[in-house]
Amino acid sequence: MATDHPRHAPSAAAPRPTLTKKLFFRPAVGLWAVLMAGVAPSAFAVPPKVTKAVPDLGDTDVDPALTQIVIEFNQDMSHDGFSVCGGGPTFPEVVDKPKWKGPRVFVINVRLQPDHDYEFSINCPAAANFRSAAGESAAIYPISFRTGSSTTKAAKRLTSKENVAAMDECRRLIDEAYSYRNLRKVNWNKQFRRYATKLKKARTPAEFARTAAKVLAPAKDVHMWLQVERTSFPTFQRRYKPNYNLSLLPQIVPQWNDHNSVVSTGRFDDGPTYILIKSWGSNNPTDLEPAFAALSAASPDKGVIVDVRPNAGGAEPLALEFAGCFVREPATYSQSAFRTKRKKSGFAKPAQRVVEPNKARPAFKGSVVVLMGKGVMSSCESFVLMMRHGAKAPLIGDTTFGSSGNPKPHELGNGVTLVLPSWKDMQPDGTVIEGKGVDPDIRVKPTKADFKTSDPVIEAAIKELKKRAGSR
Repeated sequence: MATDHPRHAPSAAAPRPTLTKKLFFRPAVGLWAVLMAGVAPSAFAVPPKVTKAVPDLGDTDVDPALTQIVIEFNQDMSHDGFSVCGGGPTFPEVVDKPKWKGPRVFVINVRLQPDHDYEFSINCPAAANFRSAAGESAAIYPISFRTGSSTTKAAKRLTSKENVAAMDECRRLIDEAYSYRNLRKVNWNKQFRRYATKLKKARTPAEFARTAAKVLAPAKDVHMWLQVERTSFPTFQRRYKPNYNLSLLPQIVPQWNDHNSVVSTGRFDDGPTYILIKSWGSNNPTDLEPAFAALSAASPDKGVIVDVRPNAGGAEPLALEFAGCFVREPATYSQSAFRTKRKKSGFAKPAQRVVEPNKARPAFKGSVVVLMGKGVMSSCESFVLMMRHGAKAPLIGDTTFGSSGNPKPHELGNGVTLVLPSWKDMQPDGTVIEGKGVDPDIRVKPTKADFKTSDPVIEAAIKELKKRAGSR
């Protein structure tokens, strides 16, 4: 089944926090930030990116005597704000106020411990105050590394021969295993030639993976990444304008209850039950239970609103289990064709994916609507199709992001694993979802200002449920 994108590739799409001029440091959270004021992002500005970090993502045997973490950007930056995000024992001990050294270089003075894992990110969904001189927030850049000790032997360095073999294997896999190779229209030969020298000279698996991520970046595929032990190296981070305001929902949905990090519920006075599901993936399989409980208690006459607008996917079987509560008979919701060398077309015969009634849970026989938007991708795109074709539920909001790849790992032989999409995910009529998404039945086009005091997508859902109740 389809899976979510890697955990070390945080999305940059979350709404930005309220901006002030106050400098703060919270040791318990480990977040350093200066919140900016008075910088208006340009509509035409290109988001800045981190081009170099010392130490960098995936580095090992870092000298514990290192006293500075250096971050370099690809364009001139505003010096009015910054966000270094992280927390707990993996956040470096900062010994002085971080500072800028020139227009593009940021320095954090630290005190590191030997034999220790460190992890933080430059910008994050909760704070994105590293901005360009034009006011555009920098892309989120995760950094994780491990320090060595005085007794640690130097790690074995990769050889040019190993790297050439890994590069050739990576190139072969793009041609023979990547399910969206032809869809992306990337000149892969040119890409590999451009970075060939750096790939050959990579001293460590992490260094090779960082460069390979740049090779693969033009695909703009969130289901393609590299892995070195426990560290993921994303090739692409999506950005989108959300059609929701999570912080406002508790104020506009009556009887609001945050059950856990995944499920929140509410019920409108003399109206429908509201169920927000933020993910189909969780470390705790019981996290979805409050959603089932709310559904069992919902009135069939008033209906149910299922809100998955911030849901980026996860485990498709969980989505099938929940959708099955609304389904009365089996229905095909998707097709999937796996990449294979055994067929001339390069793909196996498409398989039909079917949603069936969930006989282990109480069935909901009333009206249901589903709220969605650009935040929806991967297995959650499968969910909205389950609800459209199986539950006959109208989809309300905006087109989904359009990315579902069922990623599979491939060893490159030098300590690096390449993860590639293995299938073409399609709607029942054969329309490929990748790069297109799923269109809503009822499109709502709110402005950003609308979400300061209201939620037009929820309002459209309530209107639709009332119309359906009146026609019964």
